[in-house]
Amino acid sequence: MKSKKLLKLLYYFEDHGLLNWLPDAAYLKLIYRARVGTRLDLKDPKTFNEKLQWLKLHDRKPEYTQMVDKIEAKKFIAGIVGEEYVIPTLGVWERFEDIDFDALPDQFVLKCSHDSGGLVICRDKSKLDKAAAKQKIEKSLKRSYYNHGREWPYKNVKPRILAEQYMKDDNDQSGDPATTDYKFFCFGGVPKIMYIAKDKSNDPRTDYFDMDFNHLPIKVRDPNADIPPQKPKQFEEMKELASVLSKGFVHLRVDFYIFNNRVYVGELTFFHCSGLSPLTPEEWNKKCGDWIDLTSLSANGTQGHKK
Repeated sequence: MKSKKLLKLLYYFEDHGLLNWLPDAAYLKLIYRARVGTRLDLKDPKTFNEKLQWLKLHDRKPEYTQMVDKIEAKKFIAGIVGEEYVIPTLGVWERFEDIDFDALPDQFVLKCSHDSGGLVICRDKSKLDKAAAKQKIEKSLKRSYYNHGREWPYKNVKPRILAEQYMKDDNDQSGDPATTDYKFFCFGGVPKIMYIAKDKSNDPRTDYFDMDFNHLPIKVRDPNADIPPQKPKQFEEMKELASVLSKGFVHLRVDFYIFNNRVYVGELTFFHCSGLSPLTPEEWNKKCGDWIDLTSLSANGTQGHKK
């Protein structure tokens, strides 16, 4: 069976929960072969993507659940770098029916604590299609992000709904909040690579840079921008924040937004693209893998944040 047909079949099985019975290692070997196109070596992982799969299985600490929970992560981040770097939360609910829309401002963002993609952006509360929003949020609430990539930190995140303050850069004419992401790949608390992702919904473009802002040939999923993005004025500030937040972790991706020249931490991510998207060229897949030092971990996982 060709890999594309296999991948389509696996997506169907995933969406219907037909692979949930598989042990994590067996599942990851199957999905890795389908998505990345090579066999997964868990005994002697060398590449970036291989080592991310190894970390899913062997590096598990309770605090990781807090760090990926979109509600609880705000407390974690604020406790380390300060509340001024956290996008304000307007409310938290377990059911869509419990949302007090009258108490929310005219503009806000709804998302779920445990998932990725179930986003509702409200620019005008009087025009919000609540039925469509309910359908999208409830679909997200039912989805297990852990099952789709076996990213252990998400396994025990309690599904909840949160409303965030609508953040808009006055200099951005696109009409959408957060159309640009700045993501720093940190290894042992040291930022090594940053990528800038633009316009995720319509025409996603991604460009990778080293810490001197030299453009790198790395590609994971999206093509490069036609015109390389300029170095943000807040580059050094984000770099320092990423270093502080990732201290004590063998690998952590720290994401940022910039609104009206102010930096906000978006989220903390342990597994870029779940380690299931090919990283090219291969020399960079290997180089990034070399930066992940698995010798610092025991089979049960020993890393944690050092304040």
